[in-house]
Amino acid sequence: MTTPIESAANEQAHLEEQAQPGESRRGRLTERWDHLERWQQWGFLALGGALVFFLPVINPPILSTEPANDFPIACANMAIYALAALGLNVVVGQAGLLDLGYIGFFAVGAYVTALWTSDDSTFVHIPYLWTLPLAAIVTIAFGIALGVPTLRLRGDYLAIVTLGFGEIIRLLATIVPALQGQTGFKNVGSPPGTASDGTKLFAINNGTPWYWLTVALIVLLMLLLGNLERSRVGRAWIATREDEDAAEVMGVPTFKFKVWAFAIGAALGGLSGALFGGLNGFVNNQKFDVQTSMLFLAAVVLGGAGNKFGAILGGAFVAYLPLRFTGIAEYKYLIFGVTLVTLMIFRPQGLLGARNHLLAYAGRARDWLAQRERHPQHHQSSQKEGRT
Repeated sequence: MTTPIESAANEQAHLEEQAQPGESRRGRLTERWDHLERWQQWGFLALGGALVFFLPVINPPILSTEPANDFPIACANMAIYALAALGLNVVVGQAGLLDLGYIGFFAVGAYVTALWTSDDSTFVHIPYLWTLPLAAIVTIAFGIALGVPTLRLRGDYLAIVTLGFGEIIRLLATIVPALQGQTGFKNVGSPPGTASDGTKLFAINNGTPWYWLTVALIVLLMLLLGNLERSRVGRAWIATREDEDAAEVMGVPTFKFKVWAFAIGAALGGLSGALFGGLNGFVNNQKFDVQTSMLFLAAVVLGGAGNKFGAILGGAFVAYLPLRFTGIAEYKYLIFGVTLVTLMIFRPQGLLGARNHLLAYAGRARDWLAQRERHPQHHQSSQKEGRT
């Protein structure tokens, strides 16, 4: 004999299966995954991680960008864009702050690397690896300097201010003589190391080491961000994103946590910019336009704002598509625009939506109550059967 609660749950599962077959299939896959032994889950994860890590070496024909573009270098660019999208996801996806000028932090990171490692710079030269934390620190300072006076703004106003920040950085790169405008900096530094034949390991024509370095940083940063999201800081970000006024009433210091989000996002943007400068070996003002900033935002929305894996998937996709289909590269903004419009119609949460379990359960409860109000007689008969 089933209880009324069990009958209602079975009925709700049946209704969900009829209404959303895709979601039900995903639920069954999740259930199967949860029933696997721990060592089996780790085995599948290790296999997937190995495939991702050795992707430039495997060079699968269906994914290869050759002969138009070198596949290992394409993989390195995909990883750098994924890292940038991961940082923007903290700002947009976690804290709900619309940042249209994220390219500014990306540019600051690239110029930090160029100024301290390029032969064209008169600054003191330091090892390239030292410029990675330096780029993160400098961009954190820029993030706080931008965030403190502007994060009282919301929505469209904040978007306009951040868009202006990105343009200001680009204009400074053009008019400040020390940044050398369009001439830029050549021979930007790279990590040490030589191959067995004596050639430079992190050369600009060898994308595999750059890809491995960036993927290792992504894994490390995902672990750190995962711990942060499960802490008080992450819960404050979600509360601010869902309803800032309600969060303030409940005692959440929203301004402080928004500055936190801006600073952390800026650090990841600067780090990805420093890797971008090292990979290309050249930095000038032509690489940091508004369109690239829109691509970063499109990557977060496409992958699923608030989901780390979604942001990485989206960042890799927006970098991969123009390199894979070179013939349609000039139409990439049109393609991304049509893709985003289609996605917003059929899947507004992105390819991988945010997994907020508490909110998800609340949504399911609301759906169940709505179904119960629409079919009261059906629910009453189910409860009677349960009692008998």
